[in-house]
Amino acid sequence: MEEEIGSFLNYLTVEKGFSVNTTAAYRNDLHQLSSFVSLKGLEDRLPPRWASVDRSLLINYIVNLKERSYAPATVARKIAAVKSFFDFLVAEHVLEKDPTDGLGSPKVGKSLPKTVTVEEVEELLKQPDKRNTSEAARDKAMLELLYATGMRVSEMVSLNVENVNLKAGFVRCLGKGAKERIVVFHPTAAKALRDYMEKARYQLLGQGSEEALFLNRNGKRLTRQGFWLILKNYAKQANIGVDITPHTLRHSVATHMLHSGKMNLRELQEFLGHANIATTQIYTHLTSDHVRQVYEKTHPRAG
Repeated sequence: MEEEIGSFLNYLTVEKGFSVNTTAAYRNDLHQLSSFVSLKGLEDRLPPRWASVDRSLLINYIVNLKERSYAPATVARKIAAVKSFFDFLVAEHVLEKDPTDGLGSPKVGKSLPKTVTVEEVEELLKQPDKRNTSEAARDKAMLELLYATGMRVSEMVSLNVENVNLKAGFVRCLGKGAKERIVVFHPTAAKALRDYMEKARYQLLGQGSEEALFLNRNGKRLTRQGFWLILKNYAKQANIGVDITPHTLRHSVATHMLHSGKMNLRELQEFLGHANIATTQIYTHLTSDHVRQVYEKTHPRAG
């Protein structure tokens, strides 16, 4: 059970960009649930595994929290953590069914995502060019691909060589819920990918037979955690003040594309692979701020 919790916490840090404090709160909440599930497993002689968790057990867990006099806001946070965790397990195919489906969940306010400027991204993309190594070529390809496509880091590291069509300029990836989508990329990203795939990847592969597109120095598939560490190192070199994560890049490309006026919200929803337009609508707050700034600078009566 600890292995799944660890994977989920890594996902929150690397892909969702959660802070250390928020991730620690999720860790405590899920360990509390794990202890509750284990106790129930001992009492009912069931193996303490996540597959044994059903709606009835979760309701008992929530009742237990209330009986222990937790504040309503704390209970709400713990329920939100549990729902996010089981959604992750289903997305990762650990479970077939989400036991939290239909489980009441208090509304939790969303904070605006962190972003970096176009200039900061350009500086970030320059960093791998300072080294002439196979790893640097790989890093350049990964950064260019992420910024070109807005892919989730989990989608990127899951890519195999066969999923990339350099000639047509697109990748075929699996998003949440194993939903396949086609994501296009521009010629700059295509060049970085070609440079990596035609030489550097073979140097990393060695005598291996790994199908993954992006490899670590041992010729194996690069992990989300591995890319996160690579990204943080380049962000530091580029003197980017924001605590940048792969999810920061995803938010940034979405915001930059909306600011350019070349993509509307529905098109952005499809581009990012959001199942619900409500998920994409958080970017309207960011673009509204941008519109206000432009208006105040340009309208003759705005000052």
